[in-house]
Amino acid sequence: MSAQPDHAPLTPYAPAPGAPAELLRQLRADRRAAQWVPAFEQGWAAALEESRRTFSLGGLYAVLQEWQGRIAHAPAVDAFGASGYDDSDAIDMAELRGRRRRR
Repeated sequence: MSAQPDHAPLTPYAPAPGAPAELLRQLRADRRAAQWVPAFEQGWAAALEESRRTFSLGGLYAVLQEWQGRIAHAPAVDAFGASGYDDSDAIDMAELRGRRRRR
């Protein structure tokens, strides 16, 4: 019997040591900086505290990946919003997942 969990999450990659500072620079340069910078800093602080308690960098990596994704996809989201596409008939994914669980 192994002492290792059989479902240990693997981190896809380890970010560069300067990645958090570079990401924060990009967030500050974005037009959404007033909302994004405090949200990133709050998430980063929570992940840092968790990392100190658990000795795991997974939470910090997850925060970086999440925000890197937001920065990378922001132009596409802006273009969608500017397109005028009517998405009022869209389905809330949380509601859809809830329907699947009840079955």
